[in-house]
Amino acid sequence: MQYLSFKKNSRVVPAGLLLGDTGKVLDLSHPSCLPMLGDAQPNLLNMIQAGLEQIGKRIQEFLRNNPPHIDAVIALQDIIFCAPIPNPGKIVGAAYNFTDALDERSMPYPSEPVIFIRSGSTTIGPFDPILIPPDVGNVGYEAELAVVMGKRALNVEPDAIMRLIAGFTAHNDVSGSGMIKEDKGNFVRGKNMPSSAPFGPYLITPDEVRDPYAIDIRLKVDGKTLQDGSTAKMYFKIAELISFISKQMPLEPGDIIATGTPGGLAMVHSPPAWLLPGQTVQVELPGIGFLNNPVKQGVPYLEQ
Repeated sequence: MQYLSFKKNSRVVPAGLLLGDTGKVLDLSHPSCLPMLGDAQPNLLNMIQAGLEQIGKRIQEFLRNNPPHIDAVIALQDIIFCAPIPNPGKIVGAAYNFTDALDERSMPYPSEPVIFIRSGSTTIGPFDPILIPPDVGNVGYEAELAVVMGKRALNVEPDAIMRLIAGFTAHNDVSGSGMIKEDKGNFVRGKNMPSSAPFGPYLITPDEVRDPYAIDIRLKVDGKTLQDGSTAKMYFKIAELISFISKQMPLEPGDIIATGTPGGLAMVHSPPAWLLPGQTVQVELPGIGFLNNPVKQGVPYLEQ
């Protein structure tokens, strides 16, 4: 199933469902849909917290026997996509987690995952502008597969992790590389610029992802391909990565794990392909998601 959050006119719809290949979306906040949700609120984060898999089964059973109410169905062209979870509790990212990206920079493979935390407030939608403060130095892109947690995970072993996942989505981990360098490798400032973490457009449930290690990852800036890789090059696989994180901190339903990025980072191009206002960044993970974000100048970082 493919869930989403969106705007229709000026109204925010915090939970929707793509209706197959019809080009239409079911507004799960419509009164006719509320019985499908049980005790959950018509909000994708709350649905995950209540158990998205079971809710999905109820939705499928209901729709098999009942056509959706005409007023609950909206054409895709009439909506504005939001991030599937517009304000997650936290985003935990993996650095240095693709072998091709390490090889192109002649970096050693890490002995354990290297992780960092993003504020959920940095999240933007799949077509929203990326805002670059003028005082942060070099800003890079990182096309990634992101995993959305479906259940709480604390000190969980790898063999139990995949049962705790709610779904997958596409992500661009926009990073203030200049600040990370200035901070001697500390990720906090460089990974927490406002309006710097596009996600979407859908949350794809695990049953629709045949092999999470056979997903192409492509990124273009103004039509020029700068990243063209695959999750096959992921060094620490999803279960191992999330297990490691769960032994550092509790992961809650709706938290997002960004699994790392393939080769082709901005600093390896000649000249370096740092992001600049006026550009457009496209990320595509076939079967997962597509992002198309314009780059605009934000206010100075120190004035946020």
